[in-house]
Amino acid sequence: MAPLTIVIAFALGLALGVLGGLFGIGGGVIAIPVLGLAYGMEQQLAQGTALVMIAPNVILGFWGYRQRVGVDHRVAATLAICAVPATYAAARFATGLDAATLRGAFASFIVALSIYYAYRVLSAGKGRTTRASLAWGWTAIVGVVGGLFSGMFGVGGGFVAPPVLTTFFGYPQAQAQGLALALIAPGTVIALATYAHAGQVDWAMGVPLAAGGMIGIFGGVAAASKLPEQTLRLLFCGLLVVTAIVLLHHG
Repeated sequence: MAPLTIVIAFALGLALGVLGGLFGIGGGVIAIPVLGLAYGMEQQLAQGTALVMIAPNVILGFWGYRQRVGVDHRVAATLAICAVPATYAAARFATGLDAATLRGAFASFIVALSIYYAYRVLSAGKGRTTRASLAWGWTAIVGVVGGLFSGMFGVGGGFVAPPVLTTFFGYPQAQAQGLALALIAPGTVIALATYAHAGQVDWAMGVPLAAGGMIGIFGGVAAASKLPEQTLRLLFCGLLVVTAIVLLHHG
């Protein structure tokens, strides 16, 4: 690779790392279409290459949230354990479906989720909502559902978990984002190994992406731990909308 290409990949990884840390996601929803549109990669190669960055981002991001805002280790383990088989089963099923249809369905879901999330934020600001608090064991269902979305859509779990954890389990936004990383971490590592075995990873592009991401992730986590609750929720809501637009455009 040319030095300029490496520098650009590093800078892209740095920016995506910050976003991944700020919102508790791996950054793949932006990296995948960028690799496809800007570098002409096929969908599978773009996803596999993005996973080189996503996998360490998710692990480091979880560690950062654990250090700065704390996470419930029982819930983190439950989410991770329950998500793995669901992710695998959904991914196997999704391989036989039309990719464009899947992206369109997920984009529609993200739009609906962002509208609901915005309503919750605005209602909370007016004092009209109450926060439920279910027993932690029910998070097993969140792990299964998040795993299913991750397997079907690739980036679903990281977006589904925070609203559910804040609404029904009473977790603050930052803690919910840290727990979402625990949910998706095992699946990203397994997915990377699978894509690498199939030869669907461009390591020359993926390594500088990952290097930038691992630096940027801690800046995003630091920002998330300091932002006011409502501000972080509104930013997360905005990310949902941008995600839907990117998915629809890429589809």
